[in-house]
Amino acid sequence: MTGPTDAPPPEGRPGDDDGGLAERKMRFLFALRSKGVTDARVLNAMEKVDRGLFVRGLFAERAYEDMPLPIACGQTISQPSVVGLMTQALRLGPRDTVLEVGTGSGYQAAILSHLVRRVYTVDRHRRLVREAEALFRALHIPNITAITVDGSRGLPDQAPFDRIIVTAAAEDPPGPLLAQLKIGGIMVLPVGQSDAVQSLIRVTRLETGYDYEELRPVRFVPLVEGLASD
Repeated sequence: MTGPTDAPPPEGRPGDDDGGLAERKMRFLFALRSKGVTDARVLNAMEKVDRGLFVRGLFAERAYEDMPLPIACGQTISQPSVVGLMTQALRLGPRDTVLEVGTGSGYQAAILSHLVRRVYTVDRHRRLVREAEALFRALHIPNITAITVDGSRGLPDQAPFDRIIVTAAAEDPPGPLLAQLKIGGIMVLPVGQSDAVQSLIRVTRLETGYDYEELRPVRFVPLVEGLASD
């Protein structure tokens, strides 16, 4: 998306690392718009949340490229344009309470925190939850609660939710999550029977049932039941 991160600094700023970083961030936001992320509130939130803080190790220098990257526990931090499109598809309101299934790096939850009243984020990997919580504290984000649980079962004690976002693919929308949506609530998630064939869908809960809308092809790690051993 941004081109090689080892490209020379912009002309007129020889050796200016901050200038190079600013340019990568500018390209990052341009790429989001070019991929269809047009909601001004979503773009503003994504500008506020530095993806570089959520990518560690060998891939840190690629944090501003529009690509998924590996994180701990065999998981990934999603491609920024997909994060933006999923966030946009939720049609968030400032008073919403959101459940995120799949904390991962914490990047998606941090973006949501700028757009809604309360975020509950859950993951089956204790390590990922611990590391995300540490980042939320360092960034002074008070409206995220991170919990280690089996995300496929949701958080019935905190339900119902205005919005639910799932960042791992199931064959079908999990029944417990559908049941935890408010009437009029929206869930966005990838579904598919294999790693190669998945679709991002938006589910709206109606008085009489659920409305399903297919948005675009995607590729996510699978939604796994139970807690991890880490």
